[in-house]
Amino acid sequence: MPKGKIVKALSGFYYVQYEGGLVQCRGRGNFRQKKITPLVGDYVDFEYRDKKEGYVLAIEERDNQLTRPPIANVDQAIIVTSVKEPGLSLTLLDKFLVMVESKAISPLLFFTKMDLLKDQESVLIKDKLAYYKKIGYTVEFLSTKDKEVNQQLSAYLNNKVSVFAGQSGVGKTSLLNRIIPGLQLETDNISESLGRGKHTTRHVELIPFEEGLIADTPGFSALDFKEIQLEELPRCFPEFVDIQDQCKFRGCMHIKEPKCAVKEALDHKEILEDRYQNYLQFVEEIKNRKPRY
Repeated sequence: MPKGKIVKALSGFYYVQYEGGLVQCRGRGNFRQKKITPLVGDYVDFEYRDKKEGYVLAIEERDNQLTRPPIANVDQAIIVTSVKEPGLSLTLLDKFLVMVESKAISPLLFFTKMDLLKDQESVLIKDKLAYYKKIGYTVEFLSTKDKEVNQQLSAYLNNKVSVFAGQSGVGKTSLLNRIIPGLQLETDNISESLGRGKHTTRHVELIPFEEGLIADTPGFSALDFKEIQLEELPRCFPEFVDIQDQCKFRGCMHIKEPKCAVKEALDHKEILEDRYQNYLQFVEEIKNRKPRY
């Protein structure tokens, strides 16, 4: 029985890449009864009669999976954030980081449209975003006019399965079109009334790039924390994790507890105030979410 990897899902078909090529498959009949949904990125056992008629029979255990976008076995998530049009939102950036950290996927931060800023604006934003590099994240600043973007990014993408994620209109698809000439993925202009782009990416597909695979995914206009428990949230902030053992209480939530190392670090300006306020906002969002039935 051949083994392969789902590299595209569209209209109920799963396109499985294996050493003999690409096979169009459907899911096994009992998958629906067992509430099993194959995902792009899955390693699978399959059978086929020809390249257009195959069936996925079994799915190997996943290292990780994302719900939005629906993809599995990701090595890293490249969070694309624009600094202008739409403007920089640290709240949205931190939401993406929490979602990725909760899945134990390595995040990389790419900030786009730097050429739209004036010199002083650029300096101020880079100073603020230096905090993310300080706490261990890879940070790159990109310009739409940069002719060396391939060289700048290829080292990060080689030999990895990478997912691109970010708010609509921040330049994910445009960036992929720059990286992979001839790809010509559909893009759309920013909606001035909404301050975000229209959803132009219709499906998830893994695209070969050098020795790796990258995915373009639908932009998100909203994010939630349906899959994250309240006690898991502090573990999604690496600067909290680094000093949590210094807190007086095990399982400290870093809010009102006495002798909290995180609160002390905040007082000494070792933790970014905006990011801590986002953490408190996320705590409230999780507390106030509707129960799942």
